[in-house]
Amino acid sequence: MPTIKDVALKAGVSATTVSRVLNNRGYLSEELKQKVQQAMDELNYRPNELARSLSRSKSNIIGLIIPHVSLPFFGELTSHIEEHAYREGYKLLLCNSWQDKQKEQEYINMLRSSRVDGIIMGSHTLEVEDYRQMNLPLVTFDRQISPDIPYVCSDNYNGGKLATILLIQKGCRRLAHIGGHPKLNILSHLRCVAFEETARLHSVRYVSLHTDNNSFDFEAYEQLLDQLFREHPEVDGIFAGSDIIAACALKACQIRGRRVPEDVRIIGYDGIALRSLLYPAISSIRQPMEAMGKLAVDLILRQVQGEPVESAYILPVELEEGATT
Repeated sequence: MPTIKDVALKAGVSATTVSRVLNNRGYLSEELKQKVQQAMDELNYRPNELARSLSRSKSNIIGLIIPHVSLPFFGELTSHIEEHAYREGYKLLLCNSWQDKQKEQEYINMLRSSRVDGIIMGSHTLEVEDYRQMNLPLVTFDRQISPDIPYVCSDNYNGGKLATILLIQKGCRRLAHIGGHPKLNILSHLRCVAFEETARLHSVRYVSLHTDNNSFDFEAYEQLLDQLFREHPEVDGIFAGSDIIAACALKACQIRGRRVPEDVRIIGYDGIALRSLLYPAISSIRQPMEAMGKLAVDLILRQVQGEPVESAYILPVELEEGATT
């Protein structure tokens, strides 16, 4: 494997000069830069990014910890984060936690050892003090950890309100909400709060069913829907806490011969692209994923540069009606 000394010998310069080219330090003529770059290309030399970060006290790498990239919402969000980070000259180091506390802690330790410039958290299983002790620029999604750690989320409450009002306007009088458990302590629970308050305001009967701590358990969704139709067969409107749960609700209706939207109307949350491939296409409250991803990266970069940031960034949602309502 070629070294920096090999590049220097090939280019006819000192190893210090090669290092200056790699780190863009001091005045360097374009002719010299091209000579060093040509030598690196011919030798297929790849600089050690960790070593460079140690010398610059900056790695140009952002860590991202999410439950799992296979989940459609996080997959799309990750794509937007990576794209904007790349445009800003940063690379992304992706970690899937699967909401496992030990795994999340190990990934945090790894990212700190790799000297990333900041971490974007989409997985939150640790205690508040664990995040404070990271001593790195940090941004979280959908969880307010502390006033000094900025978070990004969509307007969960308004989204829940929009979804519930739509179902009521469509004539639904027996509503149900399926979502994650309130003890998860994430801001998405405001969707359920808005659902219940809006249903009560309009004097509409409702029921709320929740998963346990693993809020991405497809089998748990199916069990909740089985419970829903077994205990509340009169339900004619479902607000699902995500588009994936909405897809499970659509499947459950089809299995039971319940027509959608004639017998049961369904609306989800997230606005993932996959929902348009289902039949009928799922109505949804769309989160501005591109804007959220860009904002998360920008907040990391602003912290890296020592600029002040606010603690809360709540972005507006949009109702996108498909064929299930």
